[in-house]
Amino acid sequence: MNTDDISDLKAEFDKFVREECNIDPEQQNEHENQDLGDPADEEPVPGFVDDLTDKLLAPSKCGVYLSRLDIKRVAEAIDESLPIKERKKMVKMMFRHTTKREYLRDAFDEFSRHMNGRVLIYQELSEAFPASAYIFDANIAKVKKTQKLFDQIVNDYEEIEPTSDPMMI
Repeated sequence: MNTDDISDLKAEFDKFVREECNIDPEQQNEHENQDLGDPADEEPVPGFVDDLTDKLLAPSKCGVYLSRLDIKRVAEAIDESLPIKERKKMVKMMFRHTTKREYLRDAFDEFSRHMNGRVLIYQELSEAFPASAYIFDANIAKVKKTQKLFDQIVNDYEEIEPTSDPMMI
């Protein structure tokens, strides 16, 4: 292979990168790779949602990592359609219009199913690696604590009945 051919190819590639690719971080568009959001993202949510997202989306608090795809699968299982966005926004969108305790129970049951799947993986790993079992056991305990939080939220939730007069509470 001729070294001039490689040099020409490299020069052509470098020219392409300079002209077409944005490799300077200072030149990057501020909106690139950001969720620009929509007005629905700013709608108010029930009071429990902020506390729930803080606990549910932090693996250090709930024991598992719930990805965007996990949240989307939970929503689909309860017949909700959610766009893929930031995880916190997805959870807020899922619970934004909650009026029934049954809806909460279904959503939390589905989250529990996903979390229990992770617990099975943790149990399998702790059997395979007994020296690390204490780490997995701690995460399993966090999962159980989070699932108790789900039950507490459902029990404390007061259903809202729609009325014809929106100012009547």
